[in-house]
Amino acid sequence: MIAVVGHRDLNNRTLALVEAELRARLDSLAEGVAALVRVGAGLPLVFGRAAREAGRKLTVLLPAQGAVPAVLPEGDRRAAGELLILAENVRLLAFDPADRNACVSADERLVETCRTVLAVWDGSPSDGRDATAHLVAFARARGIRVEVVWPDGSVRGGHEHVGA
Repeated sequence: MIAVVGHRDLNNRTLALVEAELRARLDSLAEGVAALVRVGAGLPLVFGRAAREAGRKLTVLLPAQGAVPAVLPEGDRRAAGELLILAENVRLLAFDPADRNACVSADERLVETCRTVLAVWDGSPSDGRDATAHLVAFARARGIRVEVVWPDGSVRGGHEHVGA
């Protein structure tokens, strides 16, 4: 299983660069390696598209409250719909999508289930909003292979997101 983690503050231009790079990396993997992503706009959606275009089975993690999917933040709803269409499998995971710490914990659980993590990361340290560096360190500490994805021309910032 391969998953993606990374910055959420990427504009559409950077997301297009990242999607092309993700597709190339997914194309180069052995046949049968499936993809896993936590539902959301921006990076999760472009990863889901890239995975399906590369012929990968896609599993999408949805937040849940008990046995019922949780209400997603407004900005993630359209992307969630597309990801559910792209998904071959959907898993419910108990966490509150409006709680940053709960989302980081969900991403840690996602990382723990994978052999490889693609980290869309500019190398910056984690801060109060972005936990990418933490998730990279978390994966590496568990012996999970991490491939950093940061194509030339990528920048952080901007408010336009795919699926928003």
